[in-house]
Amino acid sequence: NIANVLRRDVAIMTSHAGSGHPSSCFSCAELISTLFFKQMIYDTKNPNNQNNDEFILSKGHAAPILYSALFRSKCIKSDLNELRKLNSSLQGHPVPDGKFIKVATGSLGQGLSVGVGFALASNLQKSNSKTYVLMGDSEIAEGSVWEAFELASFYKLNNICAIIDVSRLGQTGQTMIGYDLKKYKKMIDGFGWQTVIIDGHN
Repeated sequence: NIANVLRRDVAIMTSHAGSGHPSSCFSCAELISTLFFKQMIYDTKNPNNQNNDEFILSKGHAAPILYSALFRSKCIKSDLNELRKLNSSLQGHPVPDGKFIKVATGSLGQGLSVGVGFALASNLQKSNSKTYVLMGDSEIAEGSVWEAFELASFYKLNNICAIIDVSRLGQTGQTMIGYDLKKYKKMIDGFGWQTVIIDGHN
């Protein structure tokens, strides 16, 4: 039910804006709703609480659904229909707002690297924070993603969760690996991660 509320928000927001990436938002609605309303632990009144779990939307073009989740969880009070308007805080891709959005994303392939940094910082601060990074499958072609997988394994980070939203569709065609989830698992297992295949809509 929450996933459908987020989808509805996205449909209205992007229609008002006359632009955006609703399909990329729709594909991760259950993932986002599960993270924000069941899994993640965070203080909605204090974005700088060191024990807050962190979320990085590496596929930054799905920003509208992040804004919807932050609004519905009462982390922000922005008017969602201000998406992509001049001087609006709800830009086309996430930018740091001094609150719950701490990473600029949209240049694909960078989110997991930043997530590794967050996880390392959490360990240094001895906090209970976990970092969740949601990536699109198109950005898995970027070498920086695999460097981040390797680095997280080297530091034995157990407080970071990388999620790949496999939709098979890139901007101009099919992604390199398509729907071959077993291949994704084999590659990521090879870097020492615990990899689980799930139905992202269940």
